[in-house]
Amino acid sequence: MMQISSDSTSNKHSLINVMHRFIAAANNMDETIMVPSLLRDLPLEEQAASQVEDNNNETASKQRDMYEHYLLLKSIKNDMEWGLLKREMSSGASFLEMAVKQEEQQPVTGDLVVDDNAELEHQFHYHLRGLFGVLSKLTMRADHLTNRYKREIGGGNFMR
Repeated sequence: MMQISSDSTSNKHSLINVMHRFIAAANNMDETIMVPSLLRDLPLEEQAASQVEDNNNETASKQRDMYEHYLLLKSIKNDMEWGLLKREMSSGASFLEMAVKQEEQQPVTGDLVVDDNAELEHQFHYHLRGLFGVLSKLTMRADHLTNRYKREIGGGNFMR
């Protein structure tokens, strides 16, 4: 039986740690934002600055508000915790089962196995780097959204 080393969870650059940071940031966002509807029609700060520069109605209508970012982050967190949604899978099979079926349909010869292994390793590292980048950006967005919500409602201090 393969055991996961406890060192991987203590390494701040491990995939597991990056995933935990995003989920923690999304949970903090979800616990902080008590009234998500207050986020409607509030542009992100970066978008508000670009709207002033562009002053173009087409650009303003395409940009998402904070509420849409909130829903997106919650959805991604749920997908990470619970797996792909069944509505996305036409056959109801798990993602792993679908990948195995797709792999079985491709013909394999002895010479291709070595090339496939090198290609698989390259694909793995490519997607791992991408996953680290995406999770880091999502974590920063969840933190930004939480902090912006706190500023909008007065930092949780209702007595002014």
